Amino acid sequence: MSQSKFIVRKVAVLGAGVMGAQIAAHLANANVEAILFDLPAKEGPKSGIALKAIEALKKQNPAPLSAKGRADFITPANYDEHLHLLKDCDLVIEAIAERMDWKLGLYEKVAPHLGANTIFATNTSGLSINKLAEGCPASMRSRFCGIHFFNPPRYMHLVEIIPCVTSDAAMLDQLEVFLATTLGKGVIRAKDTPNFVANRIGVFSMLACIENARKFGIRFDVVDDLTGPRLGRPKSATFRTADVVGLDTFAHVVKTMQDTLPNDPWHGLFQSPEWLAKLIEAGALGAKTKAGIYKREGKTKLVLDPAAGQYVEANKKGDDAVKELMKIKDPGKRLMKLRESANPEAQFLWACFRDVFHYISFHLDTVADNARDVDLAIRWGFGWNEGPFETWQAAGWKQVAEWVKEDIAAGKSLVNAPLPAWVFDRDGVHQPEGSFSASKNALVPRSTLDVYKRQLFPAQLVGEAAPVYGETVYENEGVRAWTNGDGVLVVTFLSKMHAIGPAVLEGINQAITIAEERFKGVVIWAPEEPFSVGADLSSMLPAFMAGDWASIEKMLSDFQAMTMRLRYSQIPVVAATRGYVFGGGCEVCLHADRVVAHLESYVGLVEVGVGLLPGAGGTKEFALRAAKEARGDVFAALKDRYMTIATANVAKSAEEAKELGFFREADVIVFNQYELLHVAKQQALALAEAGYRAPLPAKFAVAGRAGAASIKGQLTNMKEGGFISAHDYHIGALIADIITGGDIEAGTLVDEQWILDLERKGFLSLLKNEKTQERIAYMLQNNKPLRN
Repeated sequence: MSQSKFIVRKVAVLGAGVMGAQIAAHLANANVEAILFDLPAKEGPKSGIALKAIEALKKQNPAPLSAKGRADFITPANYDEHLHLLKDCDLVIEAIAERMDWKLGLYEKVAPHLGANTIFATNTSGLSINKLAEGCPASMRSRFCGIHFFNPPRYMHLVEIIPCVTSDAAMLDQLEVFLATTLGKGVIRAKDTPNFVANRIGVFSMLACIENARKFGIRFDVVDDLTGPRLGRPKSATFRTADVVGLDTFAHVVKTMQDTLPNDPWHGLFQSPEWLAKLIEAGALGAKTKAGIYKREGKTKLVLDPAAGQYVEANKKGDDAVKELMKIKDPGKRLMKLRESANPEAQFLWACFRDVFHYISFHLDTVADNARDVDLAIRWGFGWNEGPFETWQAAGWKQVAEWVKEDIAAGKSLVNAPLPAWVFDRDGVHQPEGSFSASKNALVPRSTLDVYKRQLFPAQLVGEAAPVYGETVYENEGVRAWTNGDGVLVVTFLSKMHAIGPAVLEGINQAITIAEERFKGVVIWAPEEPFSVGADLSSMLPAFMAGDWASIEKMLSDFQAMTMRLRYSQIPVVAATRGYVFGGGCEVCLHADRVVAHLESYVGLVEVGVGLLPGAGGTKEFALRAAKEARGDVFAALKDRYMTIATANVAKSAEEAKELGFFREADVIVFNQYELLHVAKQQALALAEAGYRAPLPAKFAVAGRAGAASIKGQLTNMKEGGFISAHDYHIGALIADIITGGDIEAGTLVDEQWILDLERKGFLSLLKNEKTQERIAYMLQNNKPLRN
């Protein structure tokens, strides 16, 4: 479906609370000028409330801003002085408190100041969009809708668009395009029902979990041990999630369900338990008040025991026997074993699954347009790996339906409402042709908006056609190289966590050889994050245990040769990154012609964490880039780059990666993870069409022994001050010698191989060091660094 172009240059956000300020931050991240409004302050600058909110954005963790400087693109404003600014805004997002009367009063105030084509949207999490629209002037209603962001807006992929009956269809399409590409969001069109899709289902799931924990006598810390990553859900699981969201916020969403869903068969469940009300009354609102369901006393983590009415040490875990059942790979067998088990924890888990299956099927016709929207909303808004309909379908649709039906008949379900008839007429809700809509009694295909043509491999659901990653051109144990016939060879790593070992090195080299003969360019891309955690240290273990240093040196030489091959190949190489881009993975990017990075790319040369140094061209590349940037003083340009390596500094966004020198200014940042491959291919093709020629090797100036001596002086002060260990000093001094070119005069011209040889020699010397060996062993065993 083709859409007219909608350009968003400026957006106003009304309300500088947590959500409003963070929405403004993410707009600024995306190069959209944002104006953040709030009430006029009673003291100091009139826009003081908004000013304070913008300053707070710079200190929050996780960071709402992709770089602190992004705060400069947010203009503070107040309703007394700045309403005239609204006329130039393409979009206005209202994000004030969830009070219908307050919102309607604000709409009346701002309406005369809006531009003729300004889209006006509310970020309400549950109030009726149609009732809010009725309070808007008639002239605004065609341009009014709900836009529901999830907290925190930078990181949560989901945005729900909720039309009102008067919303203009073309306007909604334009808004969806903006949200999908510019802000990088997964958009669900929701119905105007209480709490919309994700919160309606997600909060019900939490309430059912709380009730079943009470019924089966399961402690809160045990519930969280069982309902987090073991179920493919976030680490915060159930009760920690409530703390993170804020117990008052959670209670508010529950109250909305209680007030607005009087005819829901599960209405009796829509109330805050007594223990929750008491916590809120006491001001224990969760993470934001440092006490809620959980709290800390010193180093001891405590959890509320509602039966005792007091906190106890949070030290209980789920039963090992139940955890073994949860490891069963076959989804149907896993659910069957949980259902058949007499263990209360297993019964609890089955009950949680059953009650959600019951609820989503009963309400599908009124809550969502189709089952796909339910599953994607829960995945993107609540962080589940798999949506509830997917889980049901994967486990065997008809068998699970019978189990739920039997439990309803036996009075085990929370309510005795029967499953809808459509459940028994189907083998599942997701098919290659589309997903089931109960209201339409038909399969609904995916959106045909043009923007989704950019998503070559969108989020897949159980039951949909499996993605076909093109025609295989070359494959070994380490990589698969494939094409869709567009002239680009895509290289995908097959190793665990996309670690780079001998098979990956060989595969990349083979792919480059093939691409130079038959393709226009190469894109290195992974369908799932991370991009790469770096070198596969475990692949070195056999040679290491045998003391075969010659084999290890060859492996390192091969790695260096591969990165240099990327640099000087006769076709453009584009690295498409998302998630961790560590160590050797970062070095691959440093040698690519272009990086196309998802905003959430976390980049670093982290070798120091295991007592090593960047040995595949990372140190060399930082020396080279510093020399290119230097204006007569190589050392001045080098200092910050040295510290980035020596402290294993990790960029917490693609933009930070530019600031730290991992990425270049010409590298491209993409906000939607599903558009990454499309943009990377376009970059490769553009370079090829521009007559790509590989760069010519050139010598560059280094800081020499004088630069190394200056760095070592600082390291000595840090060691004597107790900030670093003797081994930290040793590693830091070695990196200093390499990045400054070794024992030569400042300003000496060297080639890349000169630094690569120093890198390799330094890497091997550290690998032979007992302290480094302890760090590597500790990391491999515990997945965290050792300070020694």
